[in-house]
Amino acid sequence: MNRDEAKYILLRYRPGTADEADSQVAEALALAKQDAELAGWLESSLVQQKVLREKFRQISVPAGLKEQIISEQRAKERRWFYRRPVLFTGMAAVVTLLILLAAWFPFRPPENTLAIYQNQMAGLALRGYSMDLATNDVVPIRKYFTQNSAPADFALPASLQNAEVTGCAVQSWQGAKVSMVCFRTGKPLPPGAAGDLWLFVVDQTTVAGAPLDDLPRFARVNQLSTAVWAKGGKLYLLGTTGDQAELQKYL
Repeated sequence: MNRDEAKYILLRYRPGTADEADSQVAEALALAKQDAELAGWLESSLVQQKVLREKFRQISVPAGLKEQIISEQRAKERRWFYRRPVLFTGMAAVVTLLILLAAWFPFRPPENTLAIYQNQMAGLALRGYSMDLATNDVVPIRKYFTQNSAPADFALPASLQNAEVTGCAVQSWQGAKVSMVCFRTGKPLPPGAAGDLWLFVVDQTTVAGAPLDDLPRFARVNQLSTAVWAKGGKLYLLGTTGDQAELQKYL
């Protein structure tokens, strides 16, 4: 099972239900535990489902609506079935067609949203990664990005320019290249960690719902404090294991 097949299966997954006993669902969930990008997508998908369910629950039903519908239906059903057979047959055919279309072409939520992008990049930082280039100099980092067709002419905030660089890597997002620059804040790092501050830069047009200005938007994502903003056609995502106050020191 590959990542796309797992996403197709997990679109129908509902935690806490009999879905978990399904062998395909179990296989897809096992893959998500090993695949950071799939895990981020799944987390975002479940959040979106929860929001939609809450919205539906907030819709109030007008008083007496149920009784009114039942009463009117009983009064009309004989005329409906016996006097309008052609119309009924036509509507039944339309409903059947819609059901078949839904089965063949199920609704798929967009996979290039800002929330999914934030989750996947934060997941990469937290779940481990390998740096393509280890260096404390931004110049070779920009050169490496240029050689690998990743964004290289990004603008670092003034405070971030003074942070200790540890290296970089090129990640992928919906077929686009993402430049990942790793920094250290100066705090003690966990064993094996190369940094605790990460900057991700990608073409702004590849992320649906990306901000259009350079005003940072803060959010807590996957145990990371993050800020996103746009500048010069690029989307910037800065994240750290610290809190928002610490993150603001580098903006």
